[in-house]
Amino acid sequence: MKTTLLEELQQARADKRQVVLATNLASGDQKLLYPFDNEDKSELSEAARNALRYDKPATFESDDGPVFLNIFNPSLRLFIVGAVHIAQALVPMAAGADYEVTVSDPRRSFGSSFRFPNVTLDNRWPDEALEELDPDRRTAIVTLTHDAKLDDPALQHVLKSDAFYVGALGSGRTHAKRQQRLLKAGFTEEDFARIHGPIGLDIGAKSPAEIAISIMAEITAVLRGKSKA
Repeated sequence: MKTTLLEELQQARADKRQVVLATNLASGDQKLLYPFDNEDKSELSEAARNALRYDKPATFESDDGPVFLNIFNPSLRLFIVGAVHIAQALVPMAAGADYEVTVSDPRRSFGSSFRFPNVTLDNRWPDEALEELDPDRRTAIVTLTHDAKLDDPALQHVLKSDAFYVGALGSGRTHAKRQQRLLKAGFTEEDFARIHGPIGLDIGAKSPAEIAISIMAEITAVLRGKSKA
C-alpha cells in the first residue's frame, strides 16, 4: 500500500469514518471508498455500502477484474438513557453483539455500579453526555425513562446527529405527546419520523427482558438494512 493511502486510511479511522479499501486483484490498484459520504449510485459503491452494513469484506466483479473490498468500520456504540429494568436486560445483549454501551441517568440511585456492574455509567444529564459522545452512523440511542425532562433533551440532541437508530419507550399516546413537544421545539415531521416509537419490534413483549429483546432486534434490523420503517 502506498504511504499516502495508508496515511489517509489511518486518518479516516481516527475520524471514525466508515471506509473501504478497494483492491483490484488483477492490477493491484488500490483506492479508498467512502460510500456513505456521497450519493454515488454505482454498483461498486453499493457493494461497498453493503460490505460496511454487514461488517463483512466482499469481492466485487468489475469490468477491470475482481475488486476486494476490505472494510474498516468504527466500533458500534449504544447509548441508553435511563438506568431502568429494561436497560439492565438490554446491556448484556448489546455487549454480546459487540456494542460499546453507555448508560446515562443523572439519578444516581438508578445509575449505580451496583445495578450496572462493569458498565460505563454517565450521571450527567443525557444531552450533556451526548455532547461528548458525539453520535455517528455507528451509534444507536434508546430513551427509556418515560420522563420528558430526561428523554426529550436527549432526543433533541440526537436528532441533529447521524445516529443510525433512535428509539423511545412509551405507548402510542405517549409518542404522540412526544411528537407535539418536539414539533413545538422546532423539529420537523421528517425529524420525528427518525424515532422508532413505540420502541422495538412488535413481538408482544411484556417483561423487561422481552422488551429488551425486541429493542435489540429492531436495532439490528435497522443496522443491517432490514427494517421496514
